[in-house]
Amino acid sequence: MDEPIGKLEAHNKVPRGFLVLLFGLIAFGLYYIAAFTPEFSGWSQYKVFSREMEADKAKAAAGAAKMTENPYEGDEKAVAEGRGIYAGKCAECHGKDLKGEEGPSLLGHLKYGEHDPGMYESIAKGRPGGMPPFEAELGRDRIWMVLAYVDSVREYGKQP
Repeated sequence: MDEPIGKLEAHNKVPRGFLVLLFGLIAFGLYYIAAFTPEFSGWSQYKVFSREMEADKAKAAAGAAKMTENPYEGDEKAVAEGRGIYAGKCAECHGKDLKGEEGPSLLGHLKYGEHDPGMYESIAKGRPGGMPPFEAELGRDRIWMVLAYVDSVREYGKQP
């Protein structure tokens, strides 16, 4: 029993599973270093980030393109809902009949544009000189409904 431990264990082999795991981890480590070290592979987090930013810009541009057309144009239900929103939020300044009171008339020429993108921006972002922003309060869809109502009155000469 005075034999050193090394002699007692000399006849035991290293388990095969341990060797497979060890060499697998070494191979994975070498692959990882080769694949993600810029000096070897050319990979860079900055390149990945710039690709993601370009994709986000393209997505934002597509979203902005959608904003140029009113999705509720001609939808009678949306026009009716827009009439209610207009009465509650806009009529105080622009008048019940859109002819203006404190604010300008919406029936004639509009300073910031008479088409949907300019009108949407005026409502959403506000304008200097009195027009407050309503984007946070109303949201995208409700603003478009108000514009559908205003457009229906402007285009068809209907009175509310």
